[in-house]
Amino acid sequence: MTEALKRDYRVCEEIGRGRFGVVRRCELLDPSAAPSSFAIKSIDKSIVSGDDLDSHCLLTEHKVLSLLPPHPNLLRIHNAYEDSSHLHLILDLCDSPDLHRAVVSAGPLPEAEAARIIAQLMRAVAHCHRHGVIHRDIKPDNILFDSRGLLRLADFGSAEVIGGGEPVAALRGVVGTPYYVAPEVVAGREYGEKVDVWSAGVVLYVMLAGFPPFRGESAVEIFGAVLRANLRFPPRFFRSVSSTAKDLLKKMLCRDASRRPSADQVLKIRLQISHLLKHLNRPSVGDQLRRSRSDRSHHLTQDFCCV
Repeated sequence: MTEALKRDYRVCEEIGRGRFGVVRRCELLDPSAAPSSFAIKSIDKSIVSGDDLDSHCLLTEHKVLSLLPPHPNLLRIHNAYEDSSHLHLILDLCDSPDLHRAVVSAGPLPEAEAARIIAQLMRAVAHCHRHGVIHRDIKPDNILFDSRGLLRLADFGSAEVIGGGEPVAALRGVVGTPYYVAPEVVAGREYGEKVDVWSAGVVLYVMLAGFPPFRGESAVEIFGAVLRANLRFPPRFFRSVSSTAKDLLKKMLCRDASRRPSADQVLKIRLQISHLLKHLNRPSVGDQLRRSRSDRSHHLTQDFCCV
C-alpha cells in the first residue's frame, strides 16, 4: 500500500472478497473528519490488465461515478490510491447485508419495508437518469445498506452514459442479469432509461414474494418468460400484499416501454408511495436478518438463490 494511503487511513479487518480483490474496513486517521469509517477495495491490477470485460467494467464504473454528482443513495468513491500491484478505492462503508442476502436469509420483506427500499432505489435511479446514466444491472446483489439502513446503489460496471438532458441514444445488446432484464433488451430493440424501471419493478416483486416474477430453468427460458411478461400474483404469496402495491408492480413491469413510467414518474405516484409508507414502525433490513426465518422463507426458489 502507498505511503499516502497509510498516512490517511488505518486499514482494518477484511469484510469481503471478490474476483477483483479484497474489501476491508478502514478508518480515517483525521479525528475531526466525519464520517470516519469507510471501505477500501483493493483491486489486483494483474487480474484486470488488458482489454478484457473486467477491465472495461472497472473503467466504466470509475467513469460513471466520477461523472455523477453525489447522492445519498449512490455508493460513492471518496478517494483512490495506486501502487505497483493494486488500485485502492475508498468507498462508503456498507456493512449490512445486501438486499439479495437479506431476502434469502429472512424471506419476503414486510410491505412497508419493501416500500421504503423501493422509494430509496427510485430516488437513486431518477438521479442517474437526470444526469444521463442508465445503470442496466439493477438487482438485489447491487443494492447495499450502511449501518443506518440507508440504501446505496452499487456496481456501475454495465452502465451507459447517454448525456444529461439530451435525447436517449439508440442502445442495443443484452446487458444485465436474466431475471431483471427488460423485454425490449431481450428482444434486441432500441431501449433507454426505462429498462432500469423494469429492473426495479422486478426487485420490488422479489422483496414482496421472495422470488422473481418471470422464471425458467435456463437463461433462454427466463428470457422467454420476460418477453411474454405474463405478470401473476399467486395468492399463496401475495395474499397479504395490498392492491396498491400490485398496481405499482403492474405499472413498473409493463411490457410496453412507452407505457411504462419513468423513474421520476414512479416517484410522483404519491398515492402508491404514501400508502405503502403509512406504517412507520417497521423492522429494518438488519432487523429482518436478525429475526427468525419467516414462515414464507422456504418459498424462495433455487433459481433466485443462485442469481
